[in-house]
Amino acid sequence: MLGTIRRTATLLAVLAAPLALALGPSTASAEVKTKTIEYKDGDTVLSGLLAWDDAAGGQRPGVLVVHEWWGLNDYAKERAAQLAAEGYVAFALDMYGDGKVTDHPEQAGAWMSEITGNIETWTRRARLGLDVLKAQDQVAGSSVAAIGYCFGGATVMQMAYAGADLKAVGSFHGSLPPAPENVSSIKPRVYVAHGRDDGFIPKERVLAFQDALDRVGATWDMTIFSGTRHGFTNPGADAYGIENIQYNERADKESWAAMQSIFDEVFAGN
Repeated sequence: MLGTIRRTATLLAVLAAPLALALGPSTASAEVKTKTIEYKDGDTVLSGLLAWDDAAGGQRPGVLVVHEWWGLNDYAKERAAQLAAEGYVAFALDMYGDGKVTDHPEQAGAWMSEITGNIETWTRRARLGLDVLKAQDQVAGSSVAAIGYCFGGATVMQMAYAGADLKAVGSFHGSLPPAPENVSSIKPRVYVAHGRDDGFIPKERVLAFQDALDRVGATWDMTIFSGTRHGFTNPGADAYGIENIQYNERADKESWAAMQSIFDEVFAGN
């Protein structure tokens, strides 16, 4: 089982040095490889990063990684490499296309709004990334999950609402959109990690989100971390200079461990 090989591998150094420092040392046994995969949504060229352990044989579960509103930057790629070192095939998709990455919140918000303004466009682009992951020879059939950060957290929830074939979804400091009234069920297991002091997410939305999950009979877990703001999983969050965006090592490590535990359950036997 995947849980028996976790935390035994180093991350790909060129991608993951900052994250590895935050997550602590590990022993070298995996051989993480990455490659860029281009795909299209109409005329928009998308470019994601696939990561896998080349030393592992056979098929294994896949995990889709959806980036923050900044675009497909190094942080999302580092998470994909980390997942690969833990025994998964990971694909960090590209929701914006054309190499769009920024450090400016105004630009990030504009790009995000272009996608989220149309649910059909939003879910279609996410599904395209999922299709790329599922098409990889190393991925074990339908044993696939999706995780996302910030905008990416909302994206994986929209995928769940739209009926995507996923075993689990994980939202980390996501915007927590409640399930629409026309959604009557959710297939994936849902894990949510949320900072209690996240000023972007009103308490009323947290409650509405939870109530909607109960309404559709979802199986869900939510960890709310005290003293924790938005962006808490990203060791580089403080560099943005935004008061409400702040790294929290405890919340980062504990939420990652909780997600691993859920993956062990939903992927049992793979």
